[in-house]
Amino acid sequence: MKPAVLMLAALLFTTSATIAQQRQAYPPGNGVSTPRLIKEVKPEYTPEARAAKIQGTVLLSAVVLEDGTVDDVAVIRSLDTKYGLDGQAVKAAKQWLFSPGMKDGKPIAVKITIELAFTLRS
Repeated sequence: MKPAVLMLAALLFTTSATIAQQRQAYPPGNGVSTPRLIKEVKPEYTPEARAAKIQGTVLLSAVVLEDGTVDDVAVIRSLDTKYGLDGQAVKAAKQWLFSPGMKDGKPIAVKITIELAFTLRS
């Protein structure tokens, strides 16, 4: 790699890390209101998980941003990595929309936990 390309890559990495550090997400409480769900998208079963008859819940951590969208979704408690249900839960949660959490009258990023259930209907 040329020195200029390396320097640009290092600058981009540093800038991304700095932006991530600047965005602080607060837990609800102590003057921080909990975001209110406006739009929920249900996770879909994969055909493989349905055939394997897997049921249960996936626990996710996420950040509701100032505009009410969901970011930084991560699996806290897995249900299924083999047939894709964890991925389906993350995909669904990223489509949710909230009225953002507030602090001192201003919208802020708030850390939340989401539990998504997978239940087969007979």
